[in-house]
Amino acid sequence: MSDVPSQQGSGAVIPSASDGFARRSLLRRLMDVVALPASRGNIQDRAIAGDLLLEILLESDVSARELCARRLQEMSQAPKRLLRFLALDVPHVAQVILADNKAFDDADLCHIVEHGQTPHRIAVAHRRDVGPAVASAIALSGDTAAMRALLDNTQTRLSDQSVELMVAASRDAPALPPLLIQREEVRPAHALTMFWWSGPVERRQILLRFSAERTLLIDMCGDIFRYAREDSDPVVRKALQVIERRQRDRTAIDRSPHESLEAALDAAAIAGITPETVIDIAALSGVKGATAERIFNDVGGEGLAVLCKATGLKRQYLRQLWTALRRPLEDNDFYRVSEVYETIAVAKAQTVLRYWNWSLVSAFGEVEAVNDDDIDVEAFGFADIGTPRSSYGR
Repeated sequence: MSDVPSQQGSGAVIPSASDGFARRSLLRRLMDVVALPASRGNIQDRAIAGDLLLEILLESDVSARELCARRLQEMSQAPKRLLRFLALDVPHVAQVILADNKAFDDADLCHIVEHGQTPHRIAVAHRRDVGPAVASAIALSGDTAAMRALLDNTQTRLSDQSVELMVAASRDAPALPPLLIQREEVRPAHALTMFWWSGPVERRQILLRFSAERTLLIDMCGDIFRYAREDSDPVVRKALQVIERRQRDRTAIDRSPHESLEAALDAAAIAGITPETVIDIAALSGVKGATAERIFNDVGGEGLAVLCKATGLKRQYLRQLWTALRRPLEDNDFYRVSEVYETIAVAKAQTVLRYWNWSLVSAFGEVEAVNDDDIDVEAFGFADIGTPRSSYGR
């Protein structure tokens, strides 16, 4: 519509109804009323003006809506319904109103996240006042770009639910793990689960930051071990397996064809890994067969360093295990994994290994309970052991 007024024969300039002058004028006057400070005019007048303004905006073009958004972008007293309408407008209009307007409460922002698109969610994630409820709404949306913006915003407060959802989403979103492990809301359960699909840099950070020596747990629960010898409670036994100091299972030697874990690795280096070997090494190491399967089948290999350090194996046995898995010693992966072995302390490696083992049968674990003998031979890929199947560093 043209803003040029029509010309009358008398020479006077009189606006023409056909050019929308009346609508534009009313639009601006209503915006002025809505934008009045609380000290001027009453709330009822502003509310009625907001309803009329919204009605006009529904029939107006995007330039009029953008003009209104810019006029109201810092007006926290503006009618909520009007602000929500603008916040769900086309992205460049919505971003104006969502950037700094303090009128939106958590319910408004959750509504925008649920009904908006990626640009709207990103605009919400960039706000300075994003709290746990809004963070959960963004995580529930499954929008990876919005989750990344949320994690980039250091002023956000994440709920535990939002962290869990983003950890799950990070399996298929390589950009999320590096951001997640920097957040203070992330706990060992999150990080040690995310370890399996993280890249080498993130894995190293996870092992350094989220492992623990269990000193407090051992000191506080030490006397429980004495009672547990006469107690068959499986819940107690399962929890104490995470806490106790000793990693290797000495009773497994009676069931093993080898006299020690070292002897089992020496034999495996020559004959290679078989399903029986996995079960034997797992038992001698004090972990479940499924835990060993996951570690052996992981393409990154850092789990092997954790296993060797936790069980007290000398440096040479990491090489033996690498050889048993038919991986080349000359590649950079072995040197990187060797560095992890040298860096992590025994007590911390034990904590990580036991947590992985416990999580397989934990009520909070990501995998259902697996028996020691339930090794998935086909999934493990013994025919091509040099190509582990884990999704490392995607």
